[in-house]
Amino acid sequence: MIRLILVCILFFVVVYFTPMLIGEPGYISISKGGMIYELTVYTALFWIGVCFAVMFLFVKILRGSLKISFSTWNKLIFASRRKALKEFNQGITAYALEDYQQAEQLLANCAEKSQFEQTAYLLAASAAQKQNLASNTKHYLTALENNQQTLKATGLEGILIKIKLLLEQDSFNKENLKQARTLIDEHHKHIGHDARLLSLEIDLCIMEQRFENTVEYLTSARKQKNINDNVIQQWEKVAFYGAFNNIIQQKDNNALTNYWQKLTKKVKQREEVLFAYCLVLTENKLIEPLNKILLTPLKKAASQVFLQNLRTLPLQKPDELIIIVQKHLHSDPHSAKWLSCLGHLALNGGQLQMADKAFHSLMNIEGKQYDDVDLKAFASVLEQQGEYQKANQLLRKIVLQ
Repeated sequence: MIRLILVCILFFVVVYFTPMLIGEPGYISISKGGMIYELTVYTALFWIGVCFAVMFLFVKILRGSLKISFSTWNKLIFASRRKALKEFNQGITAYALEDYQQAEQLLANCAEKSQFEQTAYLLAASAAQKQNLASNTKHYLTALENNQQTLKATGLEGILIKIKLLLEQDSFNKENLKQARTLIDEHHKHIGHDARLLSLEIDLCIMEQRFENTVEYLTSARKQKNINDNVIQQWEKVAFYGAFNNIIQQKDNNALTNYWQKLTKKVKQREEVLFAYCLVLTENKLIEPLNKILLTPLKKAASQVFLQNLRTLPLQKPDELIIIVQKHLHSDPHSAKWLSCLGHLALNGGQLQMADKAFHSLMNIEGKQYDDVDLKAFASVLEQQGEYQKANQLLRKIVLQ
C-alpha cells in the first residue's frame, strides 16, 4: 500500500513538472454542447491519474467498511445463539451438581435458541420434577408436543425420558398415562431390543392395571441382563397378585384355579408368585386349596425367606400348618425360624397361649434371633391377653432400636 502511494505521488510530480521542462506539451480539445474545452496532454493525464487514485481509494474504503459491517452483523445475529449455548452448558452443569432450581431456569430460557430444544426441555422438566413442581413439568412436556423432531434426530433416549417423566409426574393422572401409552405404542417395535423401554412398558401396564399383559412381558424381562432381579421380583409380586385377583373377581374360583394350573412349574415355584396366589386365596377364604399349596414346602426344609413371607399371610385357619411346624420343633426345639413361624401362625389362628409360649422361647434364644415383625406380633399377643405394660415395653424397644 505504501509503495502504491509513493508511485502515485511520483506520477503526479512527473506530470506536474514535465510541462515546465518541455516547451511544447501538446493540447487536447473537447467540444460539448457548443463549448470547447482545451487541456494539455499532461494536464489530462494528471486528472485521469487523480480519478483513478480516487476510485482506488474509494474501493479500498468500501471493501473495508463492508468487511466491518459483515463482522458486526454476524456478531449481532449469532449473539443470542451463543448466549443460549452458554446457558445450555451451564444448565447441564447445574443439573449434574443437583442445583435443580438453577438448572430448570437456565435450560428453560435457552431451549428454543440453543439448537438442543428437545434435550433442554427434557432436562428442565426433569429438574422441575426433582423439585416436585408438577405444573412446571407439565408445561415443559407440553412444549415438547410441538417439537416434531424425529427419533433419528433425537434418539430413543429422548423418548424414554419423556415417558419416564409422564409416569413419575402423577401415576393417577389419566391424561399422562394416555400420552405415555401413545409414545410407547409408537415405538413398540423397540421393546424387544431395549430393556429400558420394556421396563417402562411394564410399569405403565401395572399403572393401567393390565396385569395379565404385565405377566406376559415378565417372560421377556427375565431374559434381559440389564434388569435387576429385585425389580423383576417386585413386578411379579404386583402383577401376579393383580392378575389372580382380577380373575377371581371377574370370573370365579375355577377360572383362578385353571389359570394357576396353566402356569409353568418354574413360575409357580417362585415365591413372589406363590405368595401372591396364596394371598388371593386367603382374602377369598379358600382354605383348602391354600393349605394344599403351603403344606408341601412346609413339610420340607422351608427357607428362611419362605417362612418370612408366610407370616405376612392373614391365615384364618392355620391348624394343619401348625401341626407341621410343631413336628419340626420336636426335632429342633430351639430353631428360631420355626418358633417365629409357630408364633405367627398361632396368633392368626387365635391360639394366644401357644403364640405366647413360642415368642417367649424365641426371645430367650441366645443372640438376637428375632426382628421387629416378631416383636410387633408378640406385643399383639400380650395386648390381647391384657398385658398392656409388657406390650408397650416391646413396642418401645422397636422405636429405640
